[in-house]
Amino acid sequence: MGEVVLRPVGPGDVDALQELIESDPGYTERITGYPPGPSDAQSLLLMRPEGLPEESKVVLGAFAADQMVAVVDVLRGFPNDRTAFIGLLEVHSKHQGLGYGKTTYNLIERYVGTTWPEIETLRLAVVDTNAQVATGFWQRQGFEPTGEVRPYRYDKLESTARLYEKPLPEQHGS
Repeated sequence: MGEVVLRPVGPGDVDALQELIESDPGYTERITGYPPGPSDAQSLLLMRPEGLPEESKVVLGAFAADQMVAVVDVLRGFPNDRTAFIGLLEVHSKHQGLGYGKTTYNLIERYVGTTWPEIETLRLAVVDTNAQVATGFWQRQGFEPTGEVRPYRYDKLESTARLYEKPLPEQHGS
């Protein structure tokens, strides 16, 4: 695995992002009940919780040798001022199992810690329909279940989302 660089996904990356999403249809089906759609990349770049300002959402691509190997969606100050919420971390199917997920997560943790000094906790939700794939990964990154459970619904898919958190390391903003 070569060097991985994390940078914001721009308009010129939309096709690569769409291709990444389409490379792993199983993920989209487990989360939405449908295969990936043609505007999923655009939706990922635009969708955010109601009331959260546009500048609080960042979509970052992990690039290795100019190829987008992973994507992460992070919300600053959600659900509170001291928390950043990871909405998605998806690795391109042909790069899965090679360490890119862990590397991308480590880059995100560093990004949040140095870019958003007020953030003390990372938070995410694992939907039960994706838990078999995701839970182990997130627990290996140090996330612990909070015990909070929320109903999860996407059109006809009904499931449960379980919340996980991880405090950021103390050497914050250094």
